[in-house]
Amino acid sequence: MKKLFWTFCLLVWSLVGFAQEKTYQLSSHILDIQQGQPAAGVKISLSQLQPDGKTWTLLEEKLTDENGRVKDFLEGTDAHKGIYRLTYHVAPYFERLQQPSFYPFIEVVFEIKDGKHYHVPITLSPYGYSTYRGN
Repeated sequence: MKKLFWTFCLLVWSLVGFAQEKTYQLSSHILDIQQGQPAAGVKISLSQLQPDGKTWTLLEEKLTDENGRVKDFLEGTDAHKGIYRLTYHVAPYFERLQQPSFYPFIEVVFEIKDGKHYHVPITLSPYGYSTYRGN
């Protein structure tokens, strides 16, 4: 009986150890360059442009974690080809800081052309922002 128990434990441990972690094709990151720290608790909306070239469909909305990151947009290993828009809702973030700002939200439009991972970070201040394709 003891041998059966340990065999079962070994089997469960093996399954957990070899379980595949979920993968995601898109991530983002916000760095507040005025504060010198990540921007936590910022809502980011992900939308996709439909084939008509005019209509956007909201896919997901997430909040940045304590490191200013959202790591889990577009789940799976399939190539999510298409044109996407990330909307960073920054007004509430600056309101929490009691900081006046110029941009109520920031929209970044980009195209996914293959199955690679895409990372879209922004550096943020109350009166400006910058973005680029990260890795």
